[in-house]
Amino acid sequence: MRSAPRDAGFERGAVVATATAAQLEFGDAGGQARLRAAGPWTVRTVGDLEPSIDAAIANIAGSTIIDLSGIEHIDTAGAWLITRLERGLRAKQFDVSVEGGSDNSTRLLAALNQTEREAPAAPPQIGVAQEIVEAIGRTMYLSWLDFQSGLNILGGVARGFGKALFDPSRLRITSVVFHIDRTGFRAVPIIALMSLLIGAIIAQQSAFQLRAFGADIFVVDLVGILVLREIGVLLTAIMIAGRSGSAFTAEIGSMKMREEIDALSVIGVDPIEVLILPRILGLVIALPILAFIADISALFGAGLVSWVYIGIPPEAFVARLRDAVALNTLFVGLIKAPFMALIIGIIGASEGLNVRGSAASLGSQTTASVVKSIFMVIVVDGLFAIYFAAVNY
Repeated sequence: MRSAPRDAGFERGAVVATATAAQLEFGDAGGQARLRAAGPWTVRTVGDLEPSIDAAIANIAGSTIIDLSGIEHIDTAGAWLITRLERGLRAKQFDVSVEGGSDNSTRLLAALNQTEREAPAAPPQIGVAQEIVEAIGRTMYLSWLDFQSGLNILGGVARGFGKALFDPSRLRITSVVFHIDRTGFRAVPIIALMSLLIGAIIAQQSAFQLRAFGADIFVVDLVGILVLREIGVLLTAIMIAGRSGSAFTAEIGSMKMREEIDALSVIGVDPIEVLILPRILGLVIALPILAFIADISALFGAGLVSWVYIGIPPEAFVARLRDAVALNTLFVGLIKAPFMALIIGIIGASEGLNVRGSAASLGSQTTASVVKSIFMVIVVDGLFAIYFAAVNY
């Protein structure tokens, strides 16, 4: 058996590769280079044949004929080597023809034709400015799709609630009470603790800044207005978005992955009426209650810090608070709560319905649910603040 060519050249008539009984011979046919493959070209021999393929691609210049008549046996690995040889020679702008192949080799080469025969095109290079514009456009388009999905769910919830008004038996009271308990009452400890700490921090920082002006007593005014109008309901909604909104997405997404939602549709049950309406209704009822508990807890924390840190006794704190805030101050915060709950529920359900059949999709949609819910809650809070300021309420 002859040895492979030296690096010095590619000699005519030499065997350019051998591997066990497999070989690639170089010859000349009417002014054209002729490569004759012989022996078994299988997965056991391709490792030894690969250097020969690289040498042929590097050294042959001109049109080439690849003769497969000497191949005894070929599998996908051998066919891939021949395809790589042909592709490498064509990349040098040479005419390449393949002949003498058996039916088996012809079928294998045809099967690899679409995947390996042509070198993949290089991805287009775009500038930073174009990437930014594309990202903005993609975000706007996806936001529009999210808006449409949210409107569809809102319409389905409104239709289901309207049917329940005319036929109360359609409303699943047990499910609504269950979700009120899970999203509301079970969240009371964490909401109360968080609000107490936030109220205490606001009071301490306010007292620290106002002490320089001798206006310690105005801490009560600042804390009362800020907590009742903004902070209490906003922080509660953010906590519920992370706690309950993500749970909605995970639950509905898991049902979507297991095709339970499709099964409900097949048997004639509206998934929005059965799964989404009780969750949203329970959240709309629970969030104002949690916001009120958050307000009381924050004021309690502020009163405690005011008593310890700046010496305002509880009686004076309550009296000053009664003069600083009116009933409409409390209502401003509580009015926002149902709208925020509706937004959290719709986004959580929408992202759950967008889950595809993988755990990665469930995780990404749950993350998107929390982020979008928090963002929209802050946006809605800002819109309400502008409106209430405009109407002087």
